[in-house]
Amino acid sequence: MDNFYALIARMKNIGRWELMRSLMPENVQEHSHMVAVLAHALAVIRRDVFGRPCDPNQAAAIALFHDAGEILTGDLPTPIKYHSPELMTAYRQVEEAASERLLDMLPEAMRPAYAPLLTPTDPEMKALVKGADKLAAYIKCIEERRAGNDEFLQAERKSLETLQSYGLPEVDYFLERFIPAFELTLDELGSMEYQEPALPGT
Repeated sequence: MDNFYALIARMKNIGRWELMRSLMPENVQEHSHMVAVLAHALAVIRRDVFGRPCDPNQAAAIALFHDAGEILTGDLPTPIKYHSPELMTAYRQVEEAASERLLDMLPEAMRPAYAPLLTPTDPEMKALVKGADKLAAYIKCIEERRAGNDEFLQAERKSLETLQSYGLPEVDYFLERFIPAFELTLDELGSMEYQEPALPGT
């Protein structure tokens, strides 16, 4: 009996932002889906806007599993996770060990397909998924603020600063072209017509 998929299904039981007062609770499964959507978008931007080779499907698949290790470790609150470099390093090691443990729960014949997703090694793809992860957090903060919750104001500012510090043109493009729409109501979103934006630098 293999437990891998039954454990993956339990990602929905792991809450995020546990120390924050959220008006819209979010779990790791929901977050992972949004990160996959955003990672796919960033990869398409890299490939089709900036003309650099990139596989959007691989980016989306890695993003779907980027927090899978939390099934075994739980989601450590940010103030603790980033308290010190030593603690960050130790937690990354725990996350890596958890991902390896999940990989071992698959039949041996399936492990080569999942190893690049659970334990990715491509630094450029890892950076892209990291950007998508932070974008998802930033969007969550915007949604909470727009719902009248000021608990996320500082997290929103810090998330934006972090995104801008990454130096990823795909993230900058997304921030400029797509983030403003998250400030709109449903009626405003429905009434807008798409306009082709100018390419960067034009």
